[in-house]
Amino acid sequence: MNKTIPYGRQSIDEQDIEAVVEVLRSDWLTTGPNVESFEGTIAGFVGAANAVAVSSGTAALHAAMYAIGIGPGDEVIVPPITFAATANAVVFQGGIPVFADVDEDTLLINPERIREKITLRTKAIIAVDYAGHPCDYDALRKIADEKGIVLVADACHALGAAYKGRMAGSLADLTVFSFHPVKHITTGEGGMVTTDNPDYVKRMRMFRNHCIDADFRQREEKGAWFYQMVDLGYNYRISDFQCALGMSQLKKLPEWIQRRQEIAAVYDRFFVEQKRVRSLQVNPNVKHAYHLYVVRVDDRDGVFKALRSNGIGVNVHYVPVHLHPYYKQKFRYGEGLCPVAEKVYGEIISLPMYQGLTEELQDICLQQLKALRRTLDGENEQYAK
Repeated sequence: MNKTIPYGRQSIDEQDIEAVVEVLRSDWLTTGPNVESFEGTIAGFVGAANAVAVSSGTAALHAAMYAIGIGPGDEVIVPPITFAATANAVVFQGGIPVFADVDEDTLLINPERIREKITLRTKAIIAVDYAGHPCDYDALRKIADEKGIVLVADACHALGAAYKGRMAGSLADLTVFSFHPVKHITTGEGGMVTTDNPDYVKRMRMFRNHCIDADFRQREEKGAWFYQMVDLGYNYRISDFQCALGMSQLKKLPEWIQRRQEIAAVYDRFFVEQKRVRSLQVNPNVKHAYHLYVVRVDDRDGVFKALRSNGIGVNVHYVPVHLHPYYKQKFRYGEGLCPVAEKVYGEIISLPMYQGLTEELQDICLQQLKALRRTLDGENEQYAK
């Protein structure tokens, strides 16, 4: 093969380009009306009262931690199988990420392990909808309500997913989304937090703008110049043309989710009788959004190398966060803290999964997997190439 099939990529069409160009020709490039429109569109789509748009999924996580008042010494329970930003956002606020192990079949945070980690300093839980599969929000809500702590959903993988008929974005006290190019829809870079709590909304809208009490558009509307910085915030603003792109992309999301589910079904059928390659479990009563399609394999590193050398751009999601050097050094975390995550990490590979993956391209992936299956079953002496 001359070109690698990536594990994920964006889909951009002429309608998206036209939406961006229209804003580029307008009076507002940032902090303008398209930001508010995008927020309202996302909130309506997921069934939340409010949404706050920011510059990235990481910024959204940070804004959520600020909104709920995480500060020095506060503990927030997070899963180890996630991108580092989930835990980093806690550290940004001076908090302590406490890692609770995952369920081996889904790689979602295990509610029973959460209960074991709660202390008097626990202020919140961040549940990660890994790969696009919603967590067990009934169990998580019960724990949060019993302990009087905040439930945050990191749904950066799960825009368009649902749990028992309720959309991701309406299942927790705050829900975070990402619009990075490999996600379901993109704004280039961008993020969003949805919530029904108006106090959280107010705090996050200030936080994204240096904690200034009025943004430029608000001052223009009032014909005023005066503003005050009331706390320490950040420049986490998102541009108007990014939001125009996001609104254009969102119109296509239902179709794109359906296509991802079709791709997943093909993979499912292929792996159903495999002994050495296992798909992750999908729980009942969920609508899986399939940001990723993750399998567990024997000899992960060998399989990874073989597929890559044959043009299949597989990836690994993720190195358990507590095993990163920073977390080992700063918090003295290490091997043995989350044994399930550590075991499964050595087995997982993400296969190509994006709405633009054609049947032809997926068939190329499957042909390579068939060759590897023969190798893993001992029919060949070395990986096919």
